[in-house]
Parts: sequence; structure tokens; C-alpha cells
Amino acid sequence: MCGIIGIVGTHPVASRLIESLKRLEYRGYDSAGVAAFSGRHVERRRALGKIKALEAVLDAHPLIGNVGIGHTRWATHGAPSEANAHPHTAGRVTVVHNGIIENYAELRSALQAKGRAFESQTDTEVLAHLIDEALDQGLVPLAALKASLDQVTGAYALAILIAGEDKLILGARHGSPLVVGYGAGEMYLGSDALAVGPFTNKVTYLEEGDYLAIDHDQAFIFDKTGNPVERPVTVVPDSAALVEKGNYRHFMEKEIHDQPEGCQRTISAYVDAIGLTTRFQGDIDLAKLERIQIVACGSAHIAGLIGKYLIERLADLPVDIDVASEFRYREPALRPGTLVLAISQSGETADTIAALRYCQARGMVSAAIINAPESTMAREVDVVWPIHCGPEIGVASTKAFTAQVSVLIALAVAAARARGRIDEAEEARMVRLLLEAPRLIGESIELEDAIKTIAIDVAQARDVLFLGRGPMSALALEGALKLKEISYIHAEGYAAGELKHGPIALVEPATPVVILAPSDSYYEKSASNMNEVIARGGPVIFITDPKGAQHAPAGAKVVVTAPASDPLIAALVFAAPIQLLAYHVAVLKGADVDQPRNLAKSVTVE
Repeated sequence: MCGIIGIVGTHPVASRLIESLKRLEYRGYDSAGVAAFSGRHVERRRALGKIKALEAVLDAHPLIGNVGIGHTRWATHGAPSEANAHPHTAGRVTVVHNGIIENYAELRSALQAKGRAFESQTDTEVLAHLIDEALDQGLVPLAALKASLDQVTGAYALAILIAGEDKLILGARHGSPLVVGYGAGEMYLGSDALAVGPFTNKVTYLEEGDYLAIDHDQAFIFDKTGNPVERPVTVVPDSAALVEKGNYRHFMEKEIHDQPEGCQRTISAYVDAIGLTTRFQGDIDLAKLERIQIVACGSAHIAGLIGKYLIERLADLPVDIDVASEFRYREPALRPGTLVLAISQSGETADTIAALRYCQARGMVSAAIINAPESTMAREVDVVWPIHCGPEIGVASTKAFTAQVSVLIALAVAAARARGRIDEAEEARMVRLLLEAPRLIGESIELEDAIKTIAIDVAQARDVLFLGRGPMSALALEGALKLKEISYIHAEGYAAGELKHGPIALVEPATPVVILAPSDSYYEKSASNMNEVIARGGPVIFITDPKGAQHAPAGAKVVVTAPASDPLIAALVFAAPIQLLAYHVAVLKGADVDQPRNLAKSVTVE
């Protein structure tokens, strides 16, 4: 979840460490820090809060070293504080760490018994002490690192400075991503390619268990068994333009507006616009599958719910979907002929990777719908289906969500055709509908002015309900999640038919109820649910389409008319209004839209 950058440079690195950490703000953090050599010794600068607080510390107490490391921390062990901020130092060792050391309490007790004193509440400080202890025993730095890692259980991506080794940074990864960057007379370590992007586009993605040392010219990489290895160098595209806000106030606002173009890229990858057919790469025979098992977290899980509705209805193919963090622990019954499908924006979501590996260990074929084709997940599955929407910086997923749904719709059509549930003509019709989606998403975004007005009242609420039927019941979950994530208003999403089974007790004049009701086969029942809310004094925000607006029951506080769309793509078209509602409510409340409290973009710990 946190961000790491390390530079073995030829001139002072403090300002460049800060530049990289700013690129990593999207991951979410509560404190930040940097460390660099001063002579052959290491000095640290740390601050609670945003990077601007760290910049103020550096202005007052500059760092002048050419070799250094930096970190943005999202608290796991120990409250957010300067003392718990990274980097952590023990003796000669200074370390930054993403991940969680699961056996840190046991290790800490053993180290304290040897007389070692701890300055923080973090699990990370244990690593610094372990390495320093190994150095005290006479091991050279890389051997000390390996000996320490052999004692550790958990996940980590590390960048390490050793006092006296002022031309070297050590690193390691297990369960958290880490990349090496190659420059001219300089080398870099980073959480991802974006971290080293200001300095180089030549990177190596480390494999599970790798550890290494970098100097000015090269990386010395070893695998988990201690054998030296070479990992391929990849030239990544320059994505700098894609991570600028431009004229938008926030990345989330920009990314909502990016969705027509983003979904166009996604859909173009999975349909032939000339032949009007679907196309999915890989050796997975959709006709022979007996079941699909989807594992995902957060918005990706909700995208999977929409996919489940469509795949089962169109292709008559059973789909199970689990929250990845629960999947392994319920010990699911898995059968041959099942495709495990992981969905993740980053491809580094720890819970989803763990669920994926659980299935792979039982012989299941695997695929991933992801936005990072060089991620851990991408490297471990049998087939990768990228979403092609470009970097998503805002913590609350918007364009990645609609891109994931786009892939799942195309998959539903492809599976239906492969399994003989639809013929060539019907496939062509559905492909045409998919090709219309980007335009309709754009028209839906044009509702923004109306949504801004609605947001004024919603921002005053303490609780909000979202209701929908069919795929819209999943989208109701997404609307509630978005509002919770960035505005901190309590919100719940429900299948509208469940209203009378409990949630109706919450309906009152102070509780807005958002009802998602396109004019599909569910419309009449959704309208009936609207009447139930109105009868109990609940203010209704009725989001529908032109035909639905014509037949809407009287009494809604406001009717929002989205463009008409086929049920196949309605979830894509109706996503923008609920995203915009959450966004403008959060802006009115003065919330940090792109970096909401307690959240992180890439959840790389369980």
C-alpha cells in the first residue's frame, strides 16, 4: 500500500526522492520520510501527514547526500506518528518497508532479550535490528539481508541503506512489488514503474523472493535460494501525460471524464469492430468451461457481480464470486473445469493474489482482468486480459471499474457465442451495443450540472441508501461504496427487493434514497420500491432513462434522466452519475477526494 523509492545517484537526491513520493501519493499514506548518506553516515527526515510537511522539514534541515531512500507510510502496526514513520534505523541499518511482518512480535521479543531497544511500534523496525544483528556477527551486507529474511514470515518490499556502504542500496521483495530502474550512472528502486518514471523508462520487475544490491551501474540480483539470477529489462511506455490532472481539480474528476476514451480502448481490445465479433486471447476454451470462480476486492468485486449477472444470463455458465479476503478461509469446494478469474486494478492486491494461488495450487486454470500487465498477478496467471484504461491515480476506482465491467460484458458475449447460446447475428448486435457504450458514457457525464445540484442536499445527510435490481443492485453497492470512500457519509447499497426486509426501517425525510431504474424488465418493480419510499417520507433521487422518466411515479424529489441504453451496457452508462454524485458531495464537504483517509490505492497487505 505504501510507496518506496531509492536512488543511487550522482548528485543530491532529496528533491528527487520527494518528486517520486509525490507520484506515489495515489497509494494512500499518513506519513512520509526520506534518508540519505551524509558522508558515510545516514541521516533521516520524517513527518506526519502529507508530503508538504516533509518538504518543510527538509527546508529547515536539508539532506545533501547522493544516495538515499524515501517512503510514504499507511499505518498497519502503530498509529500514524513521526516516530512510526519510515525510514527506521537500528545501528548501521536504515530501512523502508511495504508489507507486514507477521511474526514481528516474536522476533521483537527475541531481539529485546538480547538488549536491543526499539524506538517505534512498527513491525518494520524488527527488520532493521535483524540486519544490524547479522552485520554484528560479521556477515557482509547481502548475506546479512538474506540471513534476516530467512527469519521473517510475511510480506515485504524493502529498500535499505547500510552506514559505511555509501554507494549501495539493498532491496528485497516477497508479496509486495518492487522494481529496479536503470539510468545513466544511476540506479533506482521503486514500488512500481511510476515511482522511477521521472528518471528512467528501463525497469526490471523483481520476482517473488528476490533480493539484491544496486550501485551506480548495475543490479546484483539473487533468487530466494541465494543463487545469482538475471531478470529481463523492460522498456515501459512514458505515461507522464496520463498522470497529470490537467484542468481538473482532482484526479478522480479527471478519471471520471476519462471514461469514454478509457472504455473505448478497453472495448476495442475485445471486439472486432469490422467483423462485429468478440475476441479473447489465450487458450481458455469458453465452450468447455463448467464454472467460473471470480475473486476480487472492493470495486473490482462489484464489477464481478455485474459480470456474474450477464455471464449466467447470456451464456448459461454458472459463476461464483467471492470476496477474495474470505475465499481461502472458507475452504471452498473447487471442481475441475472451473476457471478462476481474478479482477484487480493494480494486479498487486494481496488478498486476491492469495486467493488466486489457492486455486492454482488445486490445479485450476487462471485468468486475470487487470490494469497492470507487468504486475505480480499478470505474471502468475495463465491468461491476462488487460483493461487498457491507463494509470488510475485517485484511490476511489472510477475508470478502472467501468473498464473492468466492459471486459466482463465482452466476456459474457464471447462465452454465449462459444456455448451456442446466441448466434452470429446476435453476437453482432451485442458488439454494436458495446461499441455505443463510450458515446453513451460521455452523454451520461454531461449530467454533471444536475448532479452538482443534487449533491448539495446529499452532503447534508448522515445516511444514504442506494437501491437497484438485477445488475443495478450491484451498481447500488458501488454507489454506496463511492460515497462512503470519499465523503465519509454512511451509505448502504441493496437489491431493491430487499427494502422491505429491513432497510425500509431507515427511511425518513433526512435519508436520501437513490434508486437506479433503467427501463428494463425490472423497471415496474423498481418504481414500486420508489413508491414504498415516498409513502414513508423518504426523499427519492430516481436515476432512470427517457422512457423510465416518462413513466416515473409522482413524488420523487428529483428525476435524473440518463441516456437510453440497452440492458447489456446500462451498468456502464449509469456508473458515471453515481460517481459524480460521490465526487461532488465530497468536494462540498471539503474532503481529500484523491486520498481519502485510511484508504490506499493498492492494498498489498492482508
